[in-house]
Amino acid sequence: MNRRLLLSAAAAGIAAPSVARAQESWPNRPVTLLVPFAAGGSNDVVARLVAPVLEARLGQPFVVENRPGGGGSLGMGMVARGRPDGSVFLISSASNHVFHPLVSGELGYDTREALPAVAMMVDVPNVIAANPGFGVSNVQEMIAKVRATRGGVSFASSGVGTSNHLAGELFRLRTGLELTHVPYRGGGPAINDLISGTVPLGFMNLPTVAPPASDGRVRILAVCTAERVSIRPDIPTAQEQGVADYAVRSWTGCFAPRGTPQPIIERFAAAMRDALATPQVSGRLVATGSEPLWMSPADTNAFVRAEYARWEPVVKAAGITTQG
Repeated sequence: MNRRLLLSAAAAGIAAPSVARAQESWPNRPVTLLVPFAAGGSNDVVARLVAPVLEARLGQPFVVENRPGGGGSLGMGMVARGRPDGSVFLISSASNHVFHPLVSGELGYDTREALPAVAMMVDVPNVIAANPGFGVSNVQEMIAKVRATRGGVSFASSGVGTSNHLAGELFRLRTGLELTHVPYRGGGPAINDLISGTVPLGFMNLPTVAPPASDGRVRILAVCTAERVSIRPDIPTAQEQGVADYAVRSWTGCFAPRGTPQPIIERFAAAMRDALATPQVSGRLVATGSEPLWMSPADTNAFVRAEYARWEPVVKAAGITTQG
């Protein structure tokens, strides 16, 4: 027994400096922030805002890489299978991290186990938006227009199983409208087609819609949250406009491959907290329709588990499938 205790103590003495060195030396090479959607969406906006601040604070390049596909599952899988050495992290959202796994059931891994959290970063409201040519300015006008259109109308989202997709499907269920889902490979391509009029309606994240809405290229009809959001209190909710029991929102967080040393995660979490608090990041996020919302690694992991418990019965009730 004494020999085992001595060996354990010796091992701990060896491990402690090694762990400390891992924390102190990270990052010692460029770091990739992988966004699992196309450029221009809300995850991409957040990643590109924090990257230069992190680079300045931590002394290594932080490179944003877009890998869209499969409702965010392609890029997410790359990180889940990535080397746990602090060289790659996932800038993830409710869409790909919770909703898509619940809808598809085909990932081959559990995001709650395969992708430990670094930090929650941003609270992201969903909105209902329309091309100005569709001729509606509020939800009730939209409902009337869709009902008067033979065969219904289509709506854009950032992909199958995303929070945008879920927002559209729940709206269809609550109103009984004939709405056809058109999935894109991210918010950027979706907003481009909404602006051009290729699709008349979109359920999208507010940061994606806010810039073109500011100059009249699209029209925001409602936020999909239960209450008006503090960053844009001028936008009414869908519930206020007569759609009962309707609320969907999204978020953006940072996650690591399983096995990434906890000292690296903790150091990155602290750096992310500082980056989100800087005026150039927090001010820009609020201006584009998001709200900084840092959480610790442990709190973010607990939050993700709660999201699964909350949305699994909703996805089943809505009958959402990978067929769109």
